[in-house]
Amino acid sequence: MKSPRELSIDIKLIDMVDAFGLSDKIMKALKILLADEELQASQEFANTVSIIRLGYNDHGPVHMRTVTMNAVIMMELLKKAGIKTSLETDGCGDFEDSLLAVIMASILHDIGMGMGRQNHEQYSTVIAQPIIDKLLSQVYEDNWHKKVMIKAVTLEGIAGHMGSTSISSLEAGIVQVADGCDMTKGRARIPITLGSINRMGQIHQYSANSIEEVRITAGNEKPIRIEVVMSSEVGLFQVEEVLMHKIANSTAKQHIELYALVGGEPEKRYL
Repeated sequence: MKSPRELSIDIKLIDMVDAFGLSDKIMKALKILLADEELQASQEFANTVSIIRLGYNDHGPVHMRTVTMNAVIMMELLKKAGIKTSLETDGCGDFEDSLLAVIMASILHDIGMGMGRQNHEQYSTVIAQPIIDKLLSQVYEDNWHKKVMIKAVTLEGIAGHMGSTSISSLEAGIVQVADGCDMTKGRARIPITLGSINRMGQIHQYSANSIEEVRITAGNEKPIRIEVVMSSEVGLFQVEEVLMHKIANSTAKQHIELYALVGGEPEKRYL
């Protein structure tokens, strides 16, 4: 059973993607993903391992949906700014193909946490493949060119989301940054309540607990503006050690401006 929070994000995602005014294929694909019981079970078990066994932040269905929402917002901002995706630039796909790859990578990227934290992005690519194949077969049927291309970009986005694996597509770079933007205190609420904090997860949880909001809007100088609003300076760990690392290694870096706001102090500009 999905939680009220998951259902709320599902509705927002459907509305956001519908607003693009693309073909019925993208909406069909999104609804298939959101209704996939194998995906839901994989997300829930990943969260159980992350929070209860390992003492980390949320890496479950709410997190993966939130990352997907972040990524869709950024894709919309790039589209409005006239920035072409890698598939468009390569001449082998259109914006809709790129958006689908970004959505799939975002909603599948952490399911490998069910096998543990170390190398979980690689485990995620293995667990995700049957889900990707099943969806693409329903949406693109016998169009092997589209299926192969979208699957490859999706797996690149999953494998590269930690910022430790080299990526080359703008689509994968968006997934990387979208993941880093989910750092608000809600991600640390459950492990802190359960008292399941371990040494490795401790700084992430307490730092995330000071992040009040992450805003993704159109920038003044670049297409994407990210603002991280925090109640105390401990939240700067999330910005400087997590988000900045991912942006620095992202193919989307040139399109992003980043600011941190601590209490009533003047905003701190990073990019």
